[in-house]
Amino acid sequence: MSDASELTLEGEPTAAAEIAGERITVLRAFAADLAERGEELGLIGPVELPRLWTRHLLNSAVLAPLIQSGARVADIGTGGGMPGLVLAIVRPDAQFLLIEPMERRCAWLNEQIDRLELENVEVRRGRAEEFHDAFEVDQVTARAVTALRKLVPITAPLLRDGGEMLFLKGAAIDAEIEAAAKTLRKYRASDVTVEELGVGQLAETTRVFRAKIRSHD
Repeated sequence: MSDASELTLEGEPTAAAEIAGERITVLRAFAADLAERGEELGLIGPVELPRLWTRHLLNSAVLAPLIQSGARVADIGTGGGMPGLVLAIVRPDAQFLLIEPMERRCAWLNEQIDRLELENVEVRRGRAEEFHDAFEVDQVTARAVTALRKLVPITAPLLRDGGEMLFLKGAAIDAEIEAAAKTLRKYRASDVTVEELGVGQLAETTRVFRAKIRSHD
């Protein structure tokens, strides 16, 4: 097994330009900086470089078509930028709020926003629960945050009536939905579906949990 220090950045997949469209140059700039400094800053693990595009960047970017034009979107636990910053890059026609509790990660996100000259995104330091009465958004996204039964209660209050959840999930999503059945009923979730994105484009497709929240009451 190779030493982690010998691992190199994954070559850009052919699907990247198709998925990112005219924003591919901006996404490339972000990818290069994340590859160069991400491990040092604790944003990615030491073995992530060979799958940075496939497992992280494009895994996030394929969610872009589900973002509504003109929508206000909150991304919970953005971390190194997935999926919120990636989506902000690919979808300049929507507005993004990146909610992240760790100061050093917020600093990284703000640095990237300035460096990449993004005008449709801002960072809010804190946990989702701290913003329940601060604003309402049209859609909320999350990736690798927590199980669905815990994620719904901390994100539903951020949504306007009829707003939509878009959560990137793994192969166990059906079991998560079953375990969260009571919680989904409590928050009046409707139109619950799981979509598989990136089919025919990516070796590792992306599963997305979708649901609308009809009321906060």
